[in-house]
Amino acid sequence: MRHQLHLRAAKHIAIAALVATVALPFAARAEQLQCDAQPNRVRFAVPLSRVGHKLAADQPITIVAIGSSSTAGAGASSPTATYPSRLQAELAQRFPGHSFKVINRGVNGEEVPDMLKRFDDAVVAAKPDLVIWQLGTNSVIRDHDVSNHGASIHLGIKKIRATGADVILLDPQYAPKVIAKPEAERMVELIAVTAKQEDVDLYPRFDVMRHWRDVDHIDFKAFVSPDGLHMNDWSYACLAKSLAHAIADAAQRPVLSASVHAFAD
Repeated sequence: MRHQLHLRAAKHIAIAALVATVALPFAARAEQLQCDAQPNRVRFAVPLSRVGHKLAADQPITIVAIGSSSTAGAGASSPTATYPSRLQAELAQRFPGHSFKVINRGVNGEEVPDMLKRFDDAVVAAKPDLVIWQLGTNSVIRDHDVSNHGASIHLGIKKIRATGADVILLDPQYAPKVIAKPEAERMVELIAVTAKQEDVDLYPRFDVMRHWRDVDHIDFKAFVSPDGLHMNDWSYACLAKSLAHAIADAAQRPVLSASVHAFAD
């Protein structure tokens, strides 16, 4: 009798666990995914000399993350779950005792021209050592012609360089509402070409997220918010982890002549 009661109790516990798992929001279950930051896949070809100098001199490092909603943190559960917040935590963990300040200058809905209008106040005034410029998504989802964005991106890079800061461009996210647009791949290519022309680093977010989907076979629901556009806590955290590794590597590497980023499957 006692044995039967134990079996019945075990059965109820198993059923309860199954129900709890099914009831758990998909975003929460996504947090249980293992984030492989893929350190060998994304490697900046252009050394981050300003950040490297500050590291070597043990001086505080200021990073400005400028962009639109995926910088501001749409899709994140809290401000601490945005990629800039997670990046600051990752860098602090990689360099114990060193001071990092990552300033979030993301504004929902902005396109490249909107960001340029506030560069002086949002970027230059912060006296950054590194600027991560996330761009391109809103123009794509609004079906705007991307062909005229090249000149604006060049101008933005010029403004950043005038501060003496290192530059990283961050391209659009690989999400259902983005890849459904015919200009998505063209925008990604335009940003990559511009980065190469300007000899600045590019974090290929589009390709990294596509790898999650096509190679790692992770469902969109696990790394994209229910709106089908923005990232979620898991993907923001994984992006920050990968980005921190690439920054650390490029900041501690001697200056090279190569000017293209590497992305290997």
